[in-house]
Amino acid sequence: MDSFVEYTVELLEKLGPVQARRMFGGWGLYFGGRMFGLIGDGQLYLKTDEVSRPEFQAAGCRPFVWEGGGQRIEMSYWTPPADASDDAYALLPWARRGVDAATRAALKKTPKKKAAAKKPPAKKAAAPRKATKTPAKKAPAKKPSAKKKPAAKKASIARKAKPSSHRR
Repeated sequence: MDSFVEYTVELLEKLGPVQARRMFGGWGLYFGGRMFGLIGDGQLYLKTDEVSRPEFQAAGCRPFVWEGGGQRIEMSYWTPPADASDDAYALLPWARRGVDAATRAALKKTPKKKAAAKKPPAKKAAAPRKATKTPAKKAPAKKPSAKKKPAAKKASIARKAKPSSHRR
């Protein structure tokens, strides 16, 4: 880690545990797992958004500009005010604005519930269903076995076997 990065992390100690990670020729500054700042070309930049950017602009701060492919792209990271760059207490509220902007950005990216995203919106609200018991399945009807004779045949056999009392 270079000396300016170490110095900046020390300035940000009042914020809490800040981590610096090397990235794209510069350094990303993380708090709570979210990138809230970056260091490029020996300069600290803090994350901004539509809520915090006007405050950075009013304080005379400058945006981080990335140049690549013949284009200049203004990023959402801005320098803190000049009087806050060497004073931990003056830098703290600006760093908190960066953390807050990073938190808001993460909340915007959070996906909605998967089930809600897959289903198309309903035209009418369905009436709540009542809990019903499902009837037990009936056992299939038993087929008569081949060995048993039907009841009608049994009766006729029984008549033939019995001696008739009319005989003398």
